[in-house]
Amino acid sequence: MIEIRWHGRGGQGAWTASNILAMAAIKEGKHIQSFPAFGPERMGAPIVAFTRISEEPIEVHSGIYKPDIVVVLDPTLLVSVPVAEGLKEGGKIIVNWGEDKKKLLELLKIDRKYKVFAVPATEIAVRILGRGITNTAMIGALIRAEPLVSLDNVLETIKERFKGEIAEKNIQVVKEAYEKTEVVE
Repeated sequence: MIEIRWHGRGGQGAWTASNILAMAAIKEGKHIQSFPAFGPERMGAPIVAFTRISEEPIEVHSGIYKPDIVVVLDPTLLVSVPVAEGLKEGGKIIVNWGEDKKKLLELLKIDRKYKVFAVPATEIAVRILGRGITNTAMIGALIRAEPLVSLDNVLETIKERFKGEIAEKNIQVVKEAYEKTEVVE
């Protein structure tokens, strides 16, 4: 079982990203869980969402405290939220980041027991969508860093979730983020 924790802000689509990934995994016959952890927070408040993906039925029904992967939709969270907390040794952190990679490692305050990936998700989203909504870009980055599901199934799921031009633009976002995701060393 792979456990993923998504960090974002209210209104950025972290839970939507979790759901899209989960629905793509269902297309592959996998077992999933996707759920948020937020209350009456206002738009812009830090939130988390979770995804579990497994080849076997999932019997655990709790939050994810020791994730295999952490996805950060909003880089401003790096200064106020301990995003790497509980991350398993050898885990992966995927961050919306378009600046100096050395600065990213400094902000994360982690040692080398994790693998870090960066993608300029905001830049991609603003250019293609006209807004800094990074959730679909971060799905592309995630499946590049850890191929949990096929790119084709993610794109098919996006076509089901969104319609018309919005679907096509989000497909462009996913593909470009997939291509531009880099390991940070």
